[in-house]
Amino acid sequence: MYTTALPIAAYRAAVALDEPFRPAIGHDLDQRSAGLVREALGLLGDDPVGVRAGLRPGAADRLDDAAARRLLRAVLTVREAGPLPSGAARVLDALLSGERLGRGTTDAASLPTIRTTLPHTTYRAADRTVLWQGDITTLGADAVVNAANSALLGCFAPMHPCIDNAIHTAAGPRLRADCHTIMTRQGHPEPTGTAKITRGYHLPARYVLHTVGPIVDGPLRPVHDRALAASYRACLDLAAEVDGLRTVAFCGISTGVFGYPRKPAARAALDTVADWLGTHPGRLDRVIFNVYADDDHAAYTHALTEGTPSR
Repeated sequence: MYTTALPIAAYRAAVALDEPFRPAIGHDLDQRSAGLVREALGLLGDDPVGVRAGLRPGAADRLDDAAARRLLRAVLTVREAGPLPSGAARVLDALLSGERLGRGTTDAASLPTIRTTLPHTTYRAADRTVLWQGDITTLGADAVVNAANSALLGCFAPMHPCIDNAIHTAAGPRLRADCHTIMTRQGHPEPTGTAKITRGYHLPARYVLHTVGPIVDGPLRPVHDRALAASYRACLDLAAEVDGLRTVAFCGISTGVFGYPRKPAARAALDTVADWLGTHPGRLDRVIFNVYADDDHAAYTHALTEGTPSR
């Protein structure tokens, strides 16, 4: 079992972490997204992985716009990291930049704190944290957390409803390329409870923190709790190594296909973040607990109000 992970200093320059991402959009930003989708499919038509994803010459001509976009997403989801065909990066930059603008962005700094939304909570970090229900790929935080698997290359299952798939889809193929660069240098799978950082590319967030949480297959045990807390700490510790990174948004690490029960996961997340903020005063302005489904929101609300006196 691997217990050590590659430190940021060993890959920071290789993924140009400190350089702002400037997409090679050119004049195509105003082009209709449907046209960009079909152009990208055409450029990827000679890519061997395109055939494996069901892409055939002229296939997009027989599809409506929505189906063509799904096909492009599938191709990019199953495509291994590697150079894109000539011209494809420019077209994908234009498409993904336009889609980001179309989704809109929620400013993390404008979100009310837990102290504001739940004024009677006894949570000790309520003034510096946020509970927000929404799409993390639209959140304008400095960094968002991705719940990854040990390969750290994203999800390869087309249209799979995991956060890993959603983040890689919105960020674009450069995210997988950076993860591949890092993992090649590391030389072994990412250990549970550790983290890596890359740029966010077409996400509103400048950075993505990738962490591998524990897999719970059976009863929840103390080892799971320790591993989940380690994932949260690893992300915060890594964020603190990047100048200018002041806001971090966490997804619900391990609560999806990894099987960690939602209520104890929320409690562990809240406690670990509060402990870290208490020992690193002033390092971060805001930590956001992002939830998507109603049951996730309910789990955090329960943890934040459990034991709070009624008034």
